[in-house]
Amino acid sequence: MKAADVMTSKVISTGPKASIRDAAKLMLQYRISGLPVLDDHKRIVGIVTEGDFLRRAETGTARRHPRWLEFMLGPGKLADEYVHAFGRKIEEIMTPDPVCISQDMPLEEVVRTMEKHRVKRLPVVTRGRVVGIVSRANLVQAFASLLPETKDSHPKDAEIRNRIMAEIAKRPWSPGNLVNVVVRGGVAELWGTIR
Repeated sequence: MKAADVMTSKVISTGPKASIRDAAKLMLQYRISGLPVLDDHKRIVGIVTEGDFLRRAETGTARRHPRWLEFMLGPGKLADEYVHAFGRKIEEIMTPDPVCISQDMPLEEVVRTMEKHRVKRLPVVTRGRVVGIVSRANLVQAFASLLPETKDSHPKDAEIRNRIMAEIAKRPWSPGNLVNVVVRGGVAELWGTIR
């Protein structure tokens, strides 16, 4: 199987100038955990995910570091974290230049790419345009669709009891009503007297 076989073709996206509020609403409305960020020419410039909303000043979850660590991290890293926590536009919090894949990439390579880059979704791009997205949910759906439909191979306890009672009744040594068959969790116990 290839990426094209499992990808979602209807891709919900946002733009870099969109507000983070609007992007969050889109994600909730469509019940998705990430959005490709497309420029005015519909080319992918980034991706924004639920993870980008975790460390936010509004929820009191912005990172706080001890003074000594701030000194070690340096102003660049601290500035990036500040912008991420207080940014109002998608371009301020998105991951720029996301890892993308082609439609003909084999699923084995898709999974390897997800693991290597520690991502949960990969935009599918053809000639610079997003034509789909493959998420871990798509891979689970593909897996589930390939499994054969299985019936419950274990008969119910009552069915087992009825079959055993019918077999006992056919035997010449059958005790008739003097035997009791108890079945629990597929295990049969015979109680009674055989003459």
